[in-house]
Amino acid sequence: MENGSVERESGAGAFMFSDEEMSEISGLKTGDDYVEVTCGCTSHRYGDAVGRLRVFVGGDLEISCECTPGCQEDKLTPAAFEKHSGRETARKWKNNVWVIVNGEKVPLTKTALLKYYNQASKSANGSHRSHNGRVCHRDEFVCCSRCNKERRFRLRTKEECRAYHDALADVNWKCTDMPYDKITCDDDEERASRRVYRGCSRSPTCRGCTSCVCFGCEICRFADCSCQTCSDFTRNARA
Repeated sequence: MENGSVERESGAGAFMFSDEEMSEISGLKTGDDYVEVTCGCTSHRYGDAVGRLRVFVGGDLEISCECTPGCQEDKLTPAAFEKHSGRETARKWKNNVWVIVNGEKVPLTKTALLKYYNQASKSANGSHRSHNGRVCHRDEFVCCSRCNKERRFRLRTKEECRAYHDALADVNWKCTDMPYDKITCDDDEERASRRVYRGCSRSPTCRGCTSCVCFGCEICRFADCSCQTCSDFTRNARA
């Protein structure tokens, strides 16, 4: 797509940023709850690693890497993408990850793209809710009963939480039961260095805090489920 052109769809994504804020950013697309642009990170040794950055209304940032044909790195945090690219001075992803504006590489920190991420980080401040008031759930993993590989579940919506909830309760759950990202036991497991990134808005490598660990809410507990966890939550909620 040509620089400055916008592929607009219906949904909140179309209204996240003004036309002025997104003017001349390369590869711009809008979805239901996100904005997507072309991004990259440069290593002096390996050159440019290019990807697609999605900025979500809730503040989450995800990058799908396209550094080589067939690269399987998907839904990376900017910090993980920076490390994956081989950038020598890592841990400065706001400056090292760039987008293309008017044909020039511009660091994320000099664009409006971090607006929602910064708001979410500020409002977290020890709270378990993101800036839009919704509970933040970190990614979780379920182990396949056949190949023993761990598979990632994103828990951003009630549907995703239900898929994880049911998979966790199924002792015979297997890779092919994954409701999205169709995979088999032959697909590689995520690298250990990637699994530490679980979507916390406070810290990319958080091991569990009040920003990303939920002990029960209307998004991850289900009135039509008879398990003890859901039953206890539903009973207490009605009390």
